[in-house]
Amino acid sequence: MNNDLKNVYFVACGGSLVDLYNSYYFLKNNSKSISTGWYTANEFVYDFPIQLGKNTLVILCSHSGNTEETVNAAILSRKKGAYAIGLSYNKDSNLFKEVDNSILYEWGDKFKVSRNPMATVLEISVRILNKIEKYQHFKVFLDELDNIDKVVQNAIALVQARAKKFAVNYKDENFFQIIGSGATYGQAYGFAICSLMEMQWINATAIHSGEYFHGPFEVADNESMYVVLESLGRTRSLDERAKLFITSHSKKVEILDAKELGLDLINATVVEYFNPILFYTVLSEYRSQLAIARQHPLEVRRYMGKMSY
Repeated sequence: MNNDLKNVYFVACGGSLVDLYNSYYFLKNNSKSISTGWYTANEFVYDFPIQLGKNTLVILCSHSGNTEETVNAAILSRKKGAYAIGLSYNKDSNLFKEVDNSILYEWGDKFKVSRNPMATVLEISVRILNKIEKYQHFKVFLDELDNIDKVVQNAIALVQARAKKFAVNYKDENFFQIIGSGATYGQAYGFAICSLMEMQWINATAIHSGEYFHGPFEVADNESMYVVLESLGRTRSLDERAKLFITSHSKKVEILDAKELGLDLINATVVEYFNPILFYTVLSEYRSQLAIARQHPLEVRRYMGKMSY
């Protein structure tokens, strides 16, 4: 890609789409010249943005590398003249056959998150912005990408007992409300649709902290179950406001505070974009303990990959 880049689109499905939200949020809020969008792959195929074409970069992600909708989105992107980058854990993926550049990312080591797809795409986005607009926090950002693994390692140790207690206390809940804001909203969405609905067959919804007082707070009572993701950065006050109301009206609340979990070790100028990396790993500990307490392995599916749909 060259300095004529005008559009960057992030395209995937499910958990891979969640991995891309942070980078979309970063470019949306920091670039003066780049138009950006975050699309579930099949919608992108059927209703693509009019700007798709020359001077467009499309970043696609599929863990298996064979998600049909994402592969089709890659084919469409190149057909329209865009440059396509594909990320996958599978070196033999179909996605890699349909993109201009392939990135095989690391997976499986929960203590090494700086090379997972979320962090990898975030680094790409930061480098793009710096190349085109000279991003003022570029060096700080790269330095902190080297530091996030240690922060996450400490947080994993910190939440072990809490995650087990959470799982024992709430294993029989049938509906969870996940609250978050800013770049972290993607993790609220991901924990709801992937960790709880897909992996545990529990109904859940993600609610933006800023939207909480525009409808959803009307259902708050002592039987409502909440998980509040309290970020560090400019939208923290939104989370704090929601937390204050929720803890006053419900007895079933789990609060994950990025500051308490050690994210304040990251430079304040860029910390908000590291919230999702931290929360993904911490929430993975929670879902693992929930799976143990409910005797429902994370890998079990009723429909996904079991039938035609």
